[in-house]
Amino acid sequence: MTMIINETLRLYAPSHGMLRRVGREVQMEKVVLPANIDILIANVAFHHDPQLWGEDVHLFKPDRFAEGIAKATNYNTAAFFPFGLGPRTCVGMTFATTETKIVLSMILQRYAITLSPAYVHSPIPIINLKPQHGIQVILKSLHSDA
Repeated sequence: MTMIINETLRLYAPSHGMLRRVGREVQMEKVVLPANIDILIANVAFHHDPQLWGEDVHLFKPDRFAEGIAKATNYNTAAFFPFGLGPRTCVGMTFATTETKIVLSMILQRYAITLSPAYVHSPIPIINLKPQHGIQVILKSLHSDA
């Protein structure tokens, strides 16, 4: 389940990126960032980079994380940061992933889930990434008494 959650967060991170302020002038190759400007570090650019994740970057492949995050990112900590990075990592990260595992476990014990034929994949960024038309799924009970 951890691999599925990590791959989902890689493809559809809850935030668009990290806003950071440049403290002093910095030169990055040919680009000069002046002091006291705000920059947005877009995690979608890193999470969908074929150089970091391979040519199948847009495919849902949870087995990327079979040997953990460090191995999946080739020990590049900046390649995967769905909850931020460094000292400002989201304090709710552990709670959110634990809660997701519990809820999914409870649902999957009772139901088989399939996508509705009416489902249209259309994620849109509002405050967080959300499905534009909701998520239409069909739940089928796994127990005859339900």
